[in-house]
Amino acid sequence: MPNLQWTVPVARWSSWPVNAAKAPDLGFIEPIVRRRLSGLSRVALKVAHDCAADREAVRVLFASRHGELRRTTDILHAMTAGEPVSPTSFSLSVLNAMTGLFGIARGDRSAAGAVSAGAATLGYALLEAHAQYAADPSAPVLMVYADEPADAVYGKVEDEVKGGALAVLLDASTAIGRLECSTSGESRCAGDPGTVAFATQSEALLQCLEGRAASRWQSGSARWEWNWHDGEA
Repeated sequence: MPNLQWTVPVARWSSWPVNAAKAPDLGFIEPIVRRRLSGLSRVALKVAHDCAADREAVRVLFASRHGELRRTTDILHAMTAGEPVSPTSFSLSVLNAMTGLFGIARGDRSAAGAVSAGAATLGYALLEAHAQYAADPSAPVLMVYADEPADAVYGKVEDEVKGGALAVLLDASTAIGRLECSTSGESRCAGDPGTVAFATQSEALLQCLEGRAASRWQSGSARWEWNWHDGEA
């Protein structure tokens, strides 16, 4: 992995745990659509709306390691049992389903994309969001990450996610701070001073945003670090 470092201008951010006792408020989504949403899509749409509700247009990048894997697994079980597959379930099982639902709900035809890159999905999504914003800073970019553990039928998953949703709005014109991101293929000592290590990328990034403290995540020789700086980008 090459050594990379980039800075993300953060205008807003929002998070929500998948297994929260209280369901997220999705009043901006029509009831007929809300009834069809999975728990993953609900939390993803919640944090996305928190960050972009007052923006007329925003480019969206959705990121998830597993995506709607539970819905896909149900479809596979139905096929195995010889049962019919719901067209609605199939259409909502694709990785970029959330971006389509969000754009329709907002009436926003801005560009949208999706990223899945294993255990490092969140880190690469931030890199892609940065690249898109740097290429055209005239419009904000909304990075939305949502994930949940894979079904036990798939066996043990290395560096498994714990579940949750996190959105970050990139916009230098209204930035409240700067998120410094870096990745390296060189493993360092686990006791580096001033940097807290976490089991998943989402835990590390959330701690950095909430605590304004440096954090890191490492898998094998791949090392990712985040640090917060107050003020405009």
